[in-house]
Amino acid sequence: MRIARVRGTVVSTYKEPSLQGVKFLVLQYMDEAGQPMADHEVAADMVGAGVDEWVLVSRGSQARHVRDCGDRPVDAAVIAIIDTVTIENRSVYRK
Repeated sequence: MRIARVRGTVVSTYKEPSLQGVKFLVLQYMDEAGQPMADHEVAADMVGAGVDEWVLVSRGSQARHVRDCGDRPVDAAVIAIIDTVTIENRSVYRK
């Protein structure tokens, strides 16, 4: 799993039928100091996250084991909205 910040959304009128009703988010991954990395990825939103929220992302084949992902062609899924991140007794993020 990785920590990311929601930067935006992706809207797609035409898509794989099994993806109908799935909300897609543009994510920017964060480093251990809470700074944005260059990496961006699109993920299926399973928890109702919004822009600027920090989220936990399940990636790869494990993303398909998330509730409601089932047999959908999903490589990344947002599985939690983060309240706080603390590393070595230092707060990196607080909602």
